[in-house]
Amino acid sequence: MPETPQNYEKVSIYPVDDDVREKLLSTQIECVFNWATREGWPMGVIMSCYWKNGRMWLTAGANRHRISAIRRDPRCSVVVTSTGTTLGPGKTVTIKGRCVIHEDRETKDWFYPEFADHLSPHDEKNAREFESRLDSPLRVVLEVIPEKYISYDGLKMLQHSQGNLDESLLAEPKESDTARLEQELKKRGLD
Repeated sequence: MPETPQNYEKVSIYPVDDDVREKLLSTQIECVFNWATREGWPMGVIMSCYWKNGRMWLTAGANRHRISAIRRDPRCSVVVTSTGTTLGPGKTVTIKGRCVIHEDRETKDWFYPEFADHLSPHDEKNAREFESRLDSPLRVVLEVIPEKYISYDGLKMLQHSQGNLDESLLAEPKESDTARLEQELKKRGLD
C-alpha cells in the first residue's frame, strides 16, 4: 500500500500531466495576467484568454497600465485554473513567460475572429458582434511565450492522501520541497 502524506508541505509532487495541461489551457477562457509596476509592485487582472500553438493570447487597449508595464519589462505570468471547465476544480497552471505586444493588421486579422469564436463557441451572432467591437484603433494583441510551467493537481493530492494514487503518477519533488523545506524546518527547530 502506498505511503500517504502526513501533511501538505510537499505539493510539487502533484503536477498537472502534460496532456491535461494542454486541455486546460486550450479549454479555459479566463486567466489572471500578472506583471510588475515601475516601482516593482506585482499586479494582476482577470482577462479573457486564448491558447494557440503553445502561446497564451490576450488583448487590451494600448492605454491600459499593463501595456505600459509590458513595454518596459516583458516578463509576466499567466495563471489558469480548471474551475468552470469539464476538468473540474483543483487544477492550476502558471505560465512564467515573456509577452510580445502585437499591433500589426496580420495578427489582428486572425486573432479577433478566433478569439471571439473561442469565447462564444455556440453563438455565431454574438461572436461576430464581439469581434467587430474588438477591432478598435487602440487595441493591441498580447502573446505570452512560456518559459516555465508551474502546475498543481489537487485530485492527485486527494487520491494520494486517501492511499488511492498510483505512485508512478507522482513527480520528483522540486527544490522548494527538498532543500528549501529542510532549511525552513531547521530554521524553526523542527528538523
